[in-house]
Amino acid sequence: MSSENMQQQQHDSEGSETKESPTHIPVVDFSHWTTESPPEKRAKVAKEIVSACQKVGFAYIINHAIPAERLAEAFAWSKKFFDLSPEQKLQAPHPDGSSIHRGYSWPGLEKVSQAMSDKDTPELVKKLREITDYKESYDMGSEEDSYQPNVWIPEETLPGFRSFTMEFYWECFAVAKDILRAISVGIGLEDENHLIKFHSGHNNQLRLLHYPPLPAAALENEQCARMPAHTDWSSITMLFQDECGGLEVEDIKRPGQFIPATPIKNAIVMNVGDLLQRWSNDNLRSTSHRVTMPPLADRLDGPNRMVRERYSIPYFISPDPTSVIECLPSCTNPNNPSKYLPITQSEYNRIRAMMHYPDKATEAGSAKVY
Repeated sequence: MSSENMQQQQHDSEGSETKESPTHIPVVDFSHWTTESPPEKRAKVAKEIVSACQKVGFAYIINHAIPAERLAEAFAWSKKFFDLSPEQKLQAPHPDGSSIHRGYSWPGLEKVSQAMSDKDTPELVKKLREITDYKESYDMGSEEDSYQPNVWIPEETLPGFRSFTMEFYWECFAVAKDILRAISVGIGLEDENHLIKFHSGHNNQLRLLHYPPLPAAALENEQCARMPAHTDWSSITMLFQDECGGLEVEDIKRPGQFIPATPIKNAIVMNVGDLLQRWSNDNLRSTSHRVTMPPLADRLDGPNRMVRERYSIPYFISPDPTSVIECLPSCTNPNNPSKYLPITQSEYNRIRAMMHYPDKATEAGSAKVY
């Protein structure tokens, strides 16, 4: 990244922090996490990112290695995809059931929740689906992932889409590895590559998300939701968001209350996932978050008030399916025994995923079109 872009990111972040009331989400300058940086500066980055993971579970990461121009290109491709007709998007439908998390999910198909189950719970699933999640998404992963094969729209429908998203997928993973290294150093692991050994990159997930515009009353009256409160199943998540707003993070000091994750241009919103919390023996926090009404300034006015559309691009970094998640050596001692039994990534993923998608896509019904 050029020094000009780095300075612009810093300027943008400072401007956002000044204009908004304190968000309580720390800003971590990642410019000194390089092999050329002095050890003390790398240590400072590691300390700051782990402190954010301990106190909030979230951090804004600025001056990372993905150029602003590349992020703009990613959002442009996302818009091109969601601007396709429903028939075109459904050329790559999300497979039935919850075992494969790929392809296009139309509004009303996925239902995000914090519910977990290791058995069939049809009554709970039915109750959760009483309020529709009004969003659409397109999920993809590594082309070498045999567990979850990609579901692509035809090349002639959107030429260049597949090649760009796969390049962007691996560019994101390069940054993710550096974040995992910094976390490893910050929590006292002797080998900064300790966590990398569990993450080949082939079990990650790149998601394009679009929240269509809808009447404000539909959200206010809970006729539908955008993204209900939940934690992520991953090790960490990297999120790129547009300027709309609406992402909120639970305030750890005031459970049940949420604070805004105000957009900072070109920053990564990084958060701890459930598996990293288990690995760290609750030293690092997987914090509940949601997408809801954006600030008043970002709602369209008029007698029929509308909430503007929103785009975001989350990138979920997960261990390989056979990886065993058990307490890290630096996070336990005789006075602080491990709180969790070992579990494989694939088993934890199964328990969480089965509550999000119906056994058959048709069971989700169709969301009301606003």
